[in-house]
Amino acid sequence: MQTEAQLKQIVKDKYAEIANQSTADNKASCCGAGGCSTEVYNIMSDDYTTMEGYNADADLGLGCGLPTQYAHIKAGDTVVDLGSGAGNDCFVARALTGEKGKVIGIDFTPAMIQKARMNADALGFNNVEFREGDIEHMPLGGNTADVVVSNCVLNLVPNKDAVLKDIFRVLKPGGHFSISDVVLVGQLPDALRKDAEMYAGCVSGAIQKEVYLELIRLNQFENIIVQKEKPIIIPNDILKNYLSDSEIAQFNNGGAGIFSVTVYAEKPKGITVTDQTTDQAKATVCVPGGGCC
Repeated sequence: MQTEAQLKQIVKDKYAEIANQSTADNKASCCGAGGCSTEVYNIMSDDYTTMEGYNADADLGLGCGLPTQYAHIKAGDTVVDLGSGAGNDCFVARALTGEKGKVIGIDFTPAMIQKARMNADALGFNNVEFREGDIEHMPLGGNTADVVVSNCVLNLVPNKDAVLKDIFRVLKPGGHFSISDVVLVGQLPDALRKDAEMYAGCVSGAIQKEVYLELIRLNQFENIIVQKEKPIIIPNDILKNYLSDSEIAQFNNGGAGIFSVTVYAEKPKGITVTDQTTDQAKATVCVPGGGCC
């Protein structure tokens, strides 16, 4: 079984590869916005093209929802995007915050940061910035953000509990998040669950839906709402790389499901978390199947 460091390196290598490809190459290889299904990365993405602020150069087709659409972003807000990639959600968020707001994208892949910064420079935005760092330990002070968004990223992080703790830290009291992610109902076949490519493709790193929601609750968030849920169907031409015909049939008819969920939750208004107290209270919330124990 791979360690957390090994899993994170798998993700970093894969997304660096995607970032360094041209749009045409992304489409041809199905790692971006193309329509074929020989890779798992593009089968979950939603259509951003009608949203204000959309920029085609920043859309690599790597998401599984539209969190900014549901994030209740207001003019003047400070928004933080976790796993910001080439900047797609940041630019949509910037259209909502306006010139008086601020948008900060965080990504741990240097090639993605470089691509996002180039896109922001081309657009002439001076209130959108991109910082390299892990989302378990964000390069941000506490009580900074009005809103946190993220699109299909937490499932790529082995320690999801640590990410939720840091989201709680960086949100202002009364702030909230809207996060799209992949969750499971029932068990994946072992071949899918253990495969590195399926991990980087957001599937085998996902946890059970009820465990995911419980982790949010145990990290002190309130008013938790599932804003949107949709099934993710893995095409048989992908499954055949991992499963036999009989295993594919069993998987497709066995009741297990892969879903994209967009979840909203709030940090209570009366809680202010300083960076010092966060460092002193690193106790991990352990939920069976939560990927943190």
